[in-house]
Amino acid sequence: VQVGLPDGRTISPEQRKKAHACLADIADWVGDTPEYVKRLMKLEFIQRRLQALEKEIFSLSDCDVTTAREFITYLIDFMVEHAVPSKVPLFELCEDIQRYVYACLINKQCAVCGARRVDLHHFDAIGMGHDRTEVYQIGMRVISLCRIHHSEAHSKGKTWLTDDLHLTPIPLTKEIGRRYGLTKKNL
Repeated sequence: VQVGLPDGRTISPEQRKKAHACLADIADWVGDTPEYVKRLMKLEFIQRRLQALEKEIFSLSDCDVTTAREFITYLIDFMVEHAVPSKVPLFELCEDIQRYVYACLINKQCAVCGARRVDLHHFDAIGMGHDRTEVYQIGMRVISLCRIHHSEAHSKGKTWLTDDLHLTPIPLTKEIGRRYGLTKKNL
């Protein structure tokens, strides 16, 4: 059972900008008008995400903060899953950073730039001299990074990802491990 409580707060100007930036990028990607894409994405969002709450069409001019947050998250999930190019790094637009990092991991996309050829960056070091294939890695914090940002993460240190970019590595799960070809030994 889901219980929906009225939020009482109205969408912020920052949330409105984020939603419109995502919608513009999706419109460019599909080659249609932003207004058409906005209507389509809102209908899809309501059908998939809010059926249980019996929500109706909402306006980005006066919806509540929670609906805006969920809609922005839905748009970013869509963009990551379908590799929609973005003019602004998606981590700067997202409302739920851990969900974004997870989506990037599952879809093998760089959490910084959106590139599709990525490495699994271990935020928690495995340790010098240890064979990575022999170490049990479930629960170790990871993030997906392209080769350039992976090298940058090693040269700038952990605080670059967390303090400068505000990205939050998440614990490695078996599902993520399988996506990156980890063996049964380290899962």
